[in-house]
Amino acid sequence: MKSKIISIFPLLTVIFINPVSSIWTYEGQWGSSGTGIGQFYTAIDVTIATNGKVYVTDWDTCRVQYFTATGSYLGQWGSYGTGNGQFYHPLGIDIASNGNVYVADEYNDRVQYFNASGSYLGQWGTHGSGDGQFMWAAGIDIAPNGNIYVTDIFNERVQYFTATGSYLGQWSSSFDHPYNISIASNGNVYIADYSNYCVKYFTATGSYLGQWGSFNQPSGLAVAPSGEVYVAEIYENRIRYFTAEGSYLGQFGSGGSGVGQFSMPRGVGFNNTGSRIYVADSANHRIQYFNRNEPTVESFTLGQIRTLFK
Repeated sequence: MKSKIISIFPLLTVIFINPVSSIWTYEGQWGSSGTGIGQFYTAIDVTIATNGKVYVTDWDTCRVQYFTATGSYLGQWGSYGTGNGQFYHPLGIDIASNGNVYVADEYNDRVQYFNASGSYLGQWGTHGSGDGQFMWAAGIDIAPNGNIYVTDIFNERVQYFTATGSYLGQWSSSFDHPYNISIASNGNVYIADYSNYCVKYFTATGSYLGQWGSFNQPSGLAVAPSGEVYVAEIYENRIRYFTAEGSYLGQFGSGGSGVGQFSMPRGVGFNNTGSRIYVADSANHRIQYFNRNEPTVESFTLGQIRTLFK
C-alpha cells in the first residue's frame, strides 16, 4: 500500500522582515559656527523637554540655548563667569519632570538649575574631592525618582543628590574619565567611561552590573524610552546602539559635514516617544535630528512562497 504525504499546514503564514541599513533616517538640522542667536561654538549636549523643546549646552560661548522640536530659536541664558547663572563651560544638561533644567557647570565644579526659561533657581558644588564637591562636573541625568546623578571626571566617580543638591551617595568603579551618564526607566545607571573605552552600568546605588564595548572615546550616551542604549563615538563620528545588556543592534553616521554625517558628535537625546533622536554635532556646530523607521513587515502564505521558489 502506497503511503501518502498530506500537508497539514495549507494556510501557514510566514512573516518576512525586510532589514534596513539603519532604523534612523535623517530628518533635519539647525545651527552654524558663531556666537549669534541659534549659532553654536561647540554644541556639546542636548536634552528634550516633555513639551518637545530642545535645550543645548554651547560649551565655548558658556550659554544654554533652547528651540522648538525642529530648531526654531526660543531663547537662551548664560555668559562666561562664576556668578549665579553664569558658566565656565557648561557640559551636561537634563530636564526634571517639573520642567527645571539642570546644567553641569564643568570648570566651575558645580551644578546649577533653572526654570524652563532660564531663571536661576539654585546651585551646589565646589572644587575638591569631598562629598558634594567636583573636579570637573561633566555628565548629568535625572533618575525616575527625581535624584540627580553627576559624573565627576577627575575624581573618577559618580555622585548623586536630591533635586535641590543634598548629597545622597557616590561610587567609583575603576573609572578613567567618566564622561556622560544616562539612566534607564528601571533606575539602572549607564556611564560612558571615556578613557576606558567602554560603557559600564550599575544599579541606582552603584552596584556593578556589567560593561561592554571597545569604543574610540565614547562621549555622548542616552538610554532610549525602549531601553536601547545609544553611544556617540567622538572619534569614529558615529552613533552605535545596543540592548540594555550591550548586544550590538546597529549604527549610523560617518565623518564629514554633509547630511547625516558628524564631526565629533557628543550629546545624544530623545523625544518622549523615542521616535526622534537629536545629536549635538559639536565640531560641525549644529544639531541634527533623525526619525525612527521600523523595518518593513510582509506576510506570505505557504502557497505564495512555493510560487516564489518555483
